[in-house]
Amino acid sequence: MRKRVKTTNFAYFKERIKESFSRSSLAKRKKVKIHREGTNILILLILVLGAVNVPIWLFMPPYALPIIFTSVSAVAYIFVFNFFRSPKRHYTGPRKNIVVSSVDGHVVAIEKVKENEYLKSEAIMLSVFMSPFNVHANWYPVEGTVEYVRHHRGRFLAAYLPKASEENERSTVGIVTDTGHRLTVRQVAGAMARRIVTYARRGMHSTIDGHLGFIKFGSRVDIYLPLDAEIIVKMNQNVKGGVTPVARLR
Repeated sequence: MRKRVKTTNFAYFKERIKESFSRSSLAKRKKVKIHREGTNILILLILVLGAVNVPIWLFMPPYALPIIFTSVSAVAYIFVFNFFRSPKRHYTGPRKNIVVSSVDGHVVAIEKVKENEYLKSEAIMLSVFMSPFNVHANWYPVEGTVEYVRHHRGRFLAAYLPKASEENERSTVGIVTDTGHRLTVRQVAGAMARRIVTYARRGMHSTIDGHLGFIKFGSRVDIYLPLDAEIIVKMNQNVKGGVTPVARLR
């Protein structure tokens, strides 16, 4: 009788553990996926790496050299794969008059500037720099309506430089919030970033959980806020797109 009870308990706990791991792995799969901007690149990259590595293994003994090539190829693929990850995020805090970071990275600028494109007035520029190791999906910072979208060709200076906002390849999005505030979001390409993708279109509704666009490789995003906005982050602070509040609108 005791043996039967132990067996039953063991089987019960075994099923619970399996169920727990199953739920955990399912949650992870739901939470993080590969961004659609990276699908074709990853397929092409694995084909290229395969085309390079197979002949090396076949025709280049000794085996130390093929192993080195394959190891380098694997690291390169993992790096690119990691770059195009797209975590699923849902902002749980209050949304009225709150501005949330559009990207992952660290704050590199909080300063008063003149925004001549959409706001056409002085504003507080809050800039977040993304390294190649950050998630590069871009989220809308506020709830509102897109009023202005324009892409500009330009240079590819290091994204952390102040003049990158005006001289680099960039895309400008103007948004009016549900409470009537106007702000600008600017995607800025960097030295490595060669393509900015902007999903925002005039008349679209912006939501903090929605993707504004994507920038491939190192870059930055600038948010231009009203002068009376309360900034609630500090210089060099790490922030998460769609998660970290960066300002309050009065």
